[in-house]
Amino acid sequence: MAEHVTPPGIDIGTMHPARRYDYLLGGKDNFEADRASAETLLKFFPATRINALENRRFLRRAVTFLAREAGLRQFLDIGSGLPTAPNVHEVAQGIAPQSRVVYVDNDPIVLVHARALLTSTAEGATAYVDADLRDPARILTHPDLLGTLDLTRPVGLMLVAVMHFFPDALKPYEIVDRLVRAMPSGSYLAMSHGTFDYLTPAKRAELDALLARSGEPAAPRGRAEFARFLDGLELCEPGIVPVSEWRADDEPEPRPDPAEAAVYGAVARIP
Repeated sequence: MAEHVTPPGIDIGTMHPARRYDYLLGGKDNFEADRASAETLLKFFPATRINALENRRFLRRAVTFLAREAGLRQFLDIGSGLPTAPNVHEVAQGIAPQSRVVYVDNDPIVLVHARALLTSTAEGATAYVDADLRDPARILTHPDLLGTLDLTRPVGLMLVAVMHFFPDALKPYEIVDRLVRAMPSGSYLAMSHGTFDYLTPAKRAELDALLARSGEPAAPRGRAEFARFLDGLELCEPGIVPVSEWRADDEPEPRPDPAEAAVYGAVARIP
């Protein structure tokens, strides 16, 4: 990768999911630890790159649905990761230039790139909040969020490929519930989450052992566990499905099978 100055606060010797995801998507803002982790995953699960690409396509289609069909003009993307086209604001503002988007992440390199690259249309706005999802109160009360979004009007809450880094000990259901309850009626939650449901028992055992050795705080969940995040919400069609199948009629064929995508996706209205 090209040489660049490492911003303060970055531990380049430890893998970070945002930078590993960047590598899997073909980006350049990653370090050796991130690339090594990705290559190890690819060795045990060759479809990892397909998994990342399909998740990104789900994000694009979900934002398109929320902006075009649901009519949302505000988006809160938590765990956004490194800017990778198309970003939420690019999709939303391509449909409605007045759309306003707040990104949230806790990696210093994401902060540097977000501030440099996430430029808005003149009619809309984008902002970046440097905060940790484990502290939803800080996110919801951050002045940059409150100065960009009007939390009395519907918001598209995006939790894409982030909650599977939250084992139960970190209280992921409580975190999501806190965020959902802060959104006004008519808002939507768009969410994706890694799963082992479609893998063979042997492959599941391999990946479980890999995660245990790495010490990575990963928590792939089954369909019922994923559905718990959406309790009390109104699921949009087609409900909970692999991300490769969520409103993917216009995507090129052949589509990946569920075992290759290995991620559930859903969009639900907050009543």
